[in-house]
Amino acid sequence: MTAVPAARSPRRYDPDRKSRIVDAAIRVIADHGVAGTTSRRIAAAADVPLGSITYHFDSLEDLLEQAFRRHAELMSPRYEAHFEGVADLAGFADAVTDLINGDAGGDVRDWAVSYELYLAALRNPALRSVTDAWMRRSRTVLERFIDPVTARGIDAVIEGLVMHLTLSTATYDRAETRTIVGRFLGVPQ
Repeated sequence: MTAVPAARSPRRYDPDRKSRIVDAAIRVIADHGVAGTTSRRIAAAADVPLGSITYHFDSLEDLLEQAFRRHAELMSPRYEAHFEGVADLAGFADAVTDLINGDAGGDVRDWAVSYELYLAALRNPALRSVTDAWMRRSRTVLERFIDPVTARGIDAVIEGLVMHLTLSTATYDRAETRTIVGRFLGVPQ
């Protein structure tokens, strides 16, 4: 008796698979941090075979870099849009305050991925190009309202205060944030 070979399942046409993997990597980073991000977790989150990771990416580091680039590309337009319609320095201070207090379309998960990127970039020079490009793009928005040196400072104030809000168990009130931003920019309440 001759054995009949098992029927092979047809290959699935999946032109968006690579993109879906990158998006899944962002979600896994948000949930587990870079240290807890593995190819297996990403494959499971993307609902793809583990081999798809090695097929589409040279390494896990390559995938992480692409995920962080995608995250920055998604966050930057939201950041830019947040400052549309700002007409004066007081309006700018209000917009910065709203951004810090989470009223700019980003959430805790977005910030978690951002901070994971910053930490990973400390040890991975390839990721520094991602953070550098993202920071330059953010400062370009800020420089529509203030000089480049002040833009660098207010960018640091934004990052620092968001980190405090994200990590603190205390509550911060918008008025306090506005006072800090106003003092930095020399704009009264």
